[in-house]
Amino acid sequence: MERDGGSGGKVRASHLLVKHQGSRRPASWRDPEGLVIQNTTHEQAVAKLEHIRDEILSGRAKFSDLATQLSDCSSAKRGGDLGWFGRGQMQKSFEEATYSLKVGELSGIVDSDSGAHIILRTG
Repeated sequence: MERDGGSGGKVRASHLLVKHQGSRRPASWRDPEGLVIQNTTHEQAVAKLEHIRDEILSGRAKFSDLATQLSDCSSAKRGGDLGWFGRGQMQKSFEEATYSLKVGELSGIVDSDSGAHIILRTG
């Protein structure tokens, strides 16, 4: 599937989420009590993601491996895979970032109500 030109076609993506104090749900499968998340600032979450992104881009680590180990989203069990989705199914900032990527491209840091993400467009 080629890059969506705004036609509303579905895309597939994986992501790695790092929650922080400002996240709408300050707990996750990795941190059920939210003890770490509630003590993580947005700046710390972004710094962690920048380091993770560097590891992936340098070839030192695979996206799916790091997502499995580090993501605060339950999609971590699937290496960060969110499956196929269309417009209006994800938070706007996440959706816009995903649709702007080419297949195989890794995003910069994307903020949403859930936390901070890096996104890998896979389809």
